[in-house]
Amino acid sequence: MSKFIIAGITQLETIVKVNKIPIEYKSFTALNDAIHTSAGGDAFNISLALKWLGDDIDFMTVVGRDQSMGVFNPPDREVTLDTKYVLPLMNETPMEVMFFDENREEQTFEDLKDIRDVGYEMSLVDPIMDKAEMVVLSNANFCRPIMHLAGDHNKKLAVKIHSFSREKEKYNADFLSAADIVFFSDVTDEDPFAFAQNMAKKYDIKLIIIGQGADGLILHDEVKNMTVHYDPVRTGKVVNTAGAGNALFACFLHYIQKGLEAGDAIHKALLFTSNKIGYMGTSNGFMTEAQLEHWESLIWDPRGNKDIAEKADK
Repeated sequence: MSKFIIAGITQLETIVKVNKIPIEYKSFTALNDAIHTSAGGDAFNISLALKWLGDDIDFMTVVGRDQSMGVFNPPDREVTLDTKYVLPLMNETPMEVMFFDENREEQTFEDLKDIRDVGYEMSLVDPIMDKAEMVVLSNANFCRPIMHLAGDHNKKLAVKIHSFSREKEKYNADFLSAADIVFFSDVTDEDPFAFAQNMAKKYDIKLIIIGQGADGLILHDEVKNMTVHYDPVRTGKVVNTAGAGNALFACFLHYIQKGLEAGDAIHKALLFTSNKIGYMGTSNGFMTEAQLEHWESLIWDPRGNKDIAEKADK
């Protein structure tokens, strides 16, 4: 079990399955079992995934002043998150609405409310920073002081870059310079191999992941001078891909912190993500480490370690 501090955006998400993107205009459409609302966002989803994998999590975020904490721990979920570091400092909780169809086309509307104008209560962070083994941040304004504190304490830092573009690079430069590991959701209008190599050298980043959706991902390991494309793993029907990047990043960090090589950690993270996208909602479909190891032994080593399978069943 590893100890993580996770800080970043948390939002209320509504996911709607439609017949086709773009949506054909109709004044009214009746849907059956096609609308799902829950908590989501980078910080929440990464925290929840790591908790499922057995890690110790301090989950830090900001939400609306009237936000009920119950939304983060619905009664039917086995794993719960401690909400003592969820601070109701915003006018409203950020929100997102995503439409998707069977061809995995998506259209997303995001409203971050006043998140750019709020700060975090750093007196809560300083006393627990020494206990953390890794700090994981999204590139939100209120995360900058946490980033600097992690550097002061010489903590390993992983950053999820939200909506990167070259126009926003200046805004993200401090996160990129401080980070050991960076996840980019996607890179458009650039060759992703060259992009990863350039960013690693420019900002001295050890590991970079570039998510590519249905095409998989690219992993760059600066220490090994290696840039590799990985196809996605498919283990079942794809229901909804929202939150797939957060799930992949969380699982990757879990195994990196356990000492695995980056390639081996990605291998496990792809399997973890393939299960997650078989469920509706960004915060559903996570596996425990025992379940993941069990499925890995069945898929890639069907005659493999019986102890793993027996452990997963307990």
